[in-house]
Amino acid sequence: MVDAREYHERTDYSPERLREMDFELDESNRPRPYKVYEELPRVSPGGDPDPPETPALAAVATDGPAPSTAAPAPDDPDIETLCHYAAGVTKELEIRGERHRFRAAACTGKLYHVDLYAVAGDCGAFSPGVYHFDPHSGEFDALREGDYRGVLAAASGDRASVADRGAESAAVAGAPVTFVAASEWWRNAWKYRDRTYRHAFWDAGTILANLLAVAHGGGHRAEVVAGFADDPVVELLGLDPDEEAPLALVPVGSGAPVPDDAAPDVDPIDPDERPLSADPVDYPLIPDAWRQSRLEGGEAAASWRANFAVEAADTSLGERVDDADRIALDPVDRETASARPVGATVERRGSCREYSHDPISARQFATVLDRALCGVPADAFAGDLRGLVDCYCLVHAVEGIESGCYEYHPGPDELERVGETDRDRAGELALGQDVVGDAAVNVYLVADVDAVVSEFGNRGYRLAQLEAGIALGRLYLATYAHRSLGGRGFTFADTEVREYLSPHADGGTPMTLFAFGKPA
Repeated sequence: MVDAREYHERTDYSPERLREMDFELDESNRPRPYKVYEELPRVSPGGDPDPPETPALAAVATDGPAPSTAAPAPDDPDIETLCHYAAGVTKELEIRGERHRFRAAACTGKLYHVDLYAVAGDCGAFSPGVYHFDPHSGEFDALREGDYRGVLAAASGDRASVADRGAESAAVAGAPVTFVAASEWWRNAWKYRDRTYRHAFWDAGTILANLLAVAHGGGHRAEVVAGFADDPVVELLGLDPDEEAPLALVPVGSGAPVPDDAAPDVDPIDPDERPLSADPVDYPLIPDAWRQSRLEGGEAAASWRANFAVEAADTSLGERVDDADRIALDPVDRETASARPVGATVERRGSCREYSHDPISARQFATVLDRALCGVPADAFAGDLRGLVDCYCLVHAVEGIESGCYEYHPGPDELERVGETDRDRAGELALGQDVVGDAAVNVYLVADVDAVVSEFGNRGYRLAQLEAGIALGRLYLATYAHRSLGGRGFTFADTEVREYLSPHADGGTPMTLFAFGKPA
């Protein structure tokens, strides 16, 4: 049994470790990138997804659960639209004679191992029930009939929320629908093996970044709930954690309090699924790491959340107290920023494969960082609490900013210079991917894993990875809201990046990497 610190160390990448792995992909055993239930009834809401017209740069710049740019929506959240723009197929392209289907959110290796489930009350076109979104068809598998929202409210320790805070401000207990993000391990482990537990939160994060943006853009309350008892959610969805497990909850909407009797007994279900591939391979370290981060019940979830607030108020995680000179950035104001709607931005989003060396403007650079890194709306980050990750930028080509390594401070929108950099070294840090050095900027989200686990347990590690994944997803959206920019997430050499950012990062290790600039 491993704790998160041991798991993280055992799955570090370095050029030497990758050479020692001696691993070849078996294309004949490649898993299907979506699950197929054999006999469940299906729901097709009908009509086309209808995304809000809110600009993407406004929709992603929300650090709390309440929408900041749109009037509160009186109607139930549109579950079909939310799922389509979070995890659905948004484009089909022919590449070298083959048709390829691309999803709304980026995923490591284009393996699409994270699924969305909706636990709904009476919500729009959906009757109360538990549904699985099938991105391949755009339809929903009906796992259960009935209102099971109370199961999630109890699991998250949120059953008292309505009484204590009022229906409008309650999270899970007041939402007409709560989404569950879950990873089916083998669909990613086929290529990335034990490192899949990391990827689960990165890839869930890009999906949830889209989900939050579309929900907030539509005027709905939405936030990420990281504190919940895992076993009741597993039972509700009929999952086997050795194969698939829940990662996060996202309640959307408010004003629909869970009835007092809406916590029915959960009878076991085990729906038949079509095999993903001919010979799935088990990687026990992945479900082991997940199990070590479980919370045992709603009280434990509420206690973890409350303890997080107490500890975070005293911790020095990510704080900088030196007097280093800083560069003030000047992002575009909300009135004159790009008006590209969030739906169109999701549809435009790509994964840039080649960058020119042309510089981007300082205002583009500042705007992308300002909107994407303003803070993640999560249950653990209530009030003025900051997150667990810090941001470092390797700047190669930004007008008016000298090439170098900087820490970005999101509150005051400032850069603090901490070292030198060059394009060749940037490519080396990304495991020899020269294209990373070709980009104008490399953004590393880093966390002190040892400090996070010491303060907040293995569950804190989940949250740090998920926070970085959501920031990664928002960086995609903020980048592709600009017509002239492109970006992509990359993998990296953990130890080399950690050493490169030392001593300033003070134990910080990379969670995610995003490179952006002008496409070649």
